[in-house]
Parts: sequence; structure tokens; C-alpha cells
Amino acid sequence: MIPVEGTTPDLMPVLSRGKHRTPRSGGCFMEFASYLAGESWSDHPACTHPVLASLARMVNDCTSDTARSRLSSLIPSVIGLKGDDRRVAPVVALRAATAALPVASAERQRALSVGILACERRLAALDESASRRASAQAREAFAQAPDAERWAHDFIYSVRSWSRTKFTNHTADSILRVSVQGIAEACITDPDERLKALLGQAIADCDAILRAPTDARVDSVPAHF
Repeated sequence: MIPVEGTTPDLMPVLSRGKHRTPRSGGCFMEFASYLAGESWSDHPACTHPVLASLARMVNDCTSDTARSRLSSLIPSVIGLKGDDRRVAPVVALRAATAALPVASAERQRALSVGILACERRLAALDESASRRASAQAREAFAQAPDAERWAHDFIYSVRSWSRTKFTNHTADSILRVSVQGIAEACITDPDERLKALLGQAIADCDAILRAPTDARVDSVPAHF
């Protein structure tokens, strides 16, 4: 079912949780993106960076049924945001963790704080300007959860092998999962709005990196530093 320019799709999937074999049973955010991109129906399409796609799937699944349709306006924005710039994973993970930290439970705040420090460390090894932005973003979030920041520093100090760990897409996914669940399950009145805003901000972050001039990108190399 490949979309043809100037025509209306014969079947528009209804956004719903999870993975769907065909659009007849509905579709998640990334499945709809695969359709619009002219790819085979999939929640892991090639048209979007895997870490951004992972965030989109999580936001889709954790948004309430009544609010999920509002995410559809963001779907076209993820198409074409792909590439192997090493900054994408830590930038998206940092965006999610700093969004969740002020509202998440105390237990999740600790995990998020460690994740924020990991993102900061990764970006410091990749790009000076990205590192400065990451530090400012982290400081703003930590100002709202100082106890969690202190705990994270103490934890990292006690785990000497932490400095040798690699930051991979799997690392980013783990941070994203805690972040999205932290927002969705927080004692707040606007989790759906926050989740949509998070996804929109992450899309903008990726757009700034992946659509930048080629000479401004950080090419792919092994994830260790």
C-alpha cells in the first residue's frame, strides 16, 4: 500500500497502542510513518533514526487513548530524520530525561539523574557546542531535583567501572523508557501534553542535527570513547 502523490490513502490507520500486522487493525505512530514514507508497513521503518523512532513508539503507547490522535500531526516530521550522527542518541535521551526528572517519582529520579550524567559525558566526548547545551539543559533539570543529582554522583563514584561503559542506542532506549514511563505515571494533570511536547522537542533536536550541513555533522564511529 504505497501512497501516490496527489491521491488520498484508501485506508487511514487509527493510532493505537502496540504493533499491528496490517493497517486494518489500526496503527502506531511509526507504522503510520512507514506508510507515509512509502515503505513496507512496519513500526521500525528505515525513514527515521532508530532512537527517535523508539521514543515515538513509547510516547504512542504511553499516551492515553483519548489523546493519542493528537500525536498524528507530528508523524510527517519524523520522516527523513535518519543518519548515523553519534550525537542523536545522547541528545534524544537527554531531552527525555530532563523533561521527566522534575515530575517523576523519587525512585525514577535517581535513574534519570544517572542517565543525564551519562548523556552529558557522551556529548562532552563528541562535540563542544553540544556539550555546552547539554550541560545547561542538565543544570536546569537538576535544579528541580538536587537530591537526585547528589545521589547520582555518589552512585557513579561508587561504581568505578561506570567510566568505562559505552553509550549505545540500547543505553539511550533504557533512558527513554524510564523517562516516558516517569512522565506517563507521574502525579500530574497533563501527562499527555508533556509527552507530546517531549516528542516534538526531540524531533526538533534531531532535525537540527540530521539536516545540518554535512561538514557540521559528527560521523559514525564505535560508541566507546
